[in-house]
Amino acid sequence: MKKNDAAMVCLSGGQDSTTCLFWAKKQFKHVEATCFNYGQKHSLETEVAKRIASEANVPFHLLDVSLISQLDSNCSLTNSSIPMDEEKPENSYPNTFVPGRNMIFLTFAAILARSKNIFNLVAGVSEADFSGYPDCRDTFIRSLNVTLNLAMDEQFVIHTPLMNKDKSEVWELADQLNVFDLIKGQTLTCYNGILANGCGHCPACKLRKAGLEKYLARKQKQFQ
Repeated sequence: MKKNDAAMVCLSGGQDSTTCLFWAKKQFKHVEATCFNYGQKHSLETEVAKRIASEANVPFHLLDVSLISQLDSNCSLTNSSIPMDEEKPENSYPNTFVPGRNMIFLTFAAILARSKNIFNLVAGVSEADFSGYPDCRDTFIRSLNVTLNLAMDEQFVIHTPLMNKDKSEVWELADQLNVFDLIKGQTLTCYNGILANGCGHCPACKLRKAGLEKYLARKQKQFQ
């Protein structure tokens, strides 16, 4: 297998990473998926990711990085005793931010990928529609890409197909990839661990719903 023919996708089972999984299947001959147990409150996340990988017919790897949850107890996604921020605090990050998460995910994915002679990594991060997380920014991804290459003396390429897309454009891409219904009905984006449309009031659900409504309105106008 040639280096440019394969990709490793960081797959959480959510809207963004699932869209990226099917994007990768269009771009590369061979695709594998990596999911992470990082001490998140909802184990359903990893089950959904495994099911979606099976649906996409790609090899699935579940890695245990739960040490993350032991390092910082101030995150509402890993500490059930903390009420979740439903709005972004002024001059700060919401407490759904897991410090270092994307850095750890991509680093472990790169190590696993290297063992399989895979040097394309795919992540569903975006700086157009996010909660201010620093590890979703393009500058971070570019920096980490250089670091991984230096650390392992390889030439990884981190692909972020959603980086400049808002949620309506992510829905549009899913539609173009013919997985709109799968994304809508089978993914888990909700911070409260509810499949598909979710709880409706957590930040992830509100962002997902607003994007869907915006895309459907735009699509309807195109056919008028």
